[in-house]
Amino acid sequence: MKTIFYFLFAVSCWFTHNADGQPKKSAVKKQVNLNLVFSNTIDEHPVVLFDSSYSNPFAENFVLTKVKYYVSGITLYKAGKAISKSNQYFLIDQVNEKSLIVHLNFPENNYDSIGFLLGVDSARNCSGAQTGALDPMNDMFWTWHSGYVMQKLEGTSTQSNLPNHKFEYHLGGYSGNNSVLNFITIPFPGGQPLSIKKSTLINIHIHAAINQFWNAQSNIKISETPSCTTIGLLAKQMANNFKTIFTITEIK
Repeated sequence: MKTIFYFLFAVSCWFTHNADGQPKKSAVKKQVNLNLVFSNTIDEHPVVLFDSSYSNPFAENFVLTKVKYYVSGITLYKAGKAISKSNQYFLIDQVNEKSLIVHLNFPENNYDSIGFLLGVDSARNCSGAQTGALDPMNDMFWTWHSGYVMQKLEGTSTQSNLPNHKFEYHLGGYSGNNSVLNFITIPFPGGQPLSIKKSTLINIHIHAAINQFWNAQSNIKISETPSCTTIGLLAKQMANNFKTIFTITEIK
């Protein structure tokens, strides 16, 4: 039995490796460097925290002080079928410029759309202490019961009746009827497939139109609802607004 095993092992190595022990090219799936470049925008201009005043669709003025959200489970599709998936988790944080560029590696292929989860999946919410993007020190974790916050949007507005005219939307909840997790799929521009080959670097630019958050599916007025920091129906409504704000504007 051992003789047969070693014979089969030797044959396998011969077909997949060169004489020097290195894998043959045909046995290696080439990986392509792929960047997702996130741009949080208002009226197609990059968001500026603290120093710029904006107006939402209800003519309510506001200043943004925090824009943070999780992106995970990034998946590339071909003809509606998931071809390749990343198991990494990323925290997009407007105050941290480096976090706006997500570095990935995918097998070379032709793809026609990309998808990702807004938030952190339930498995990771229940996996104990985390590190990196999921480190509780990133101020995006509530408790083991409520889990990770999917998105934080904070600022000030004269329309807010909270102290110091603050508004804050912290959207959390990962299970059952209280889940704010949304997986979104975005087709590539023009309906044309993206062919990624060899070791070229490809940048996919994704714009998040923050102003669309206020009224995409439900109307969120600062004057009426300046805060949401608990799980429940309101958080789900806001999360459903948030999932609509993403579009691919450029690939190069």
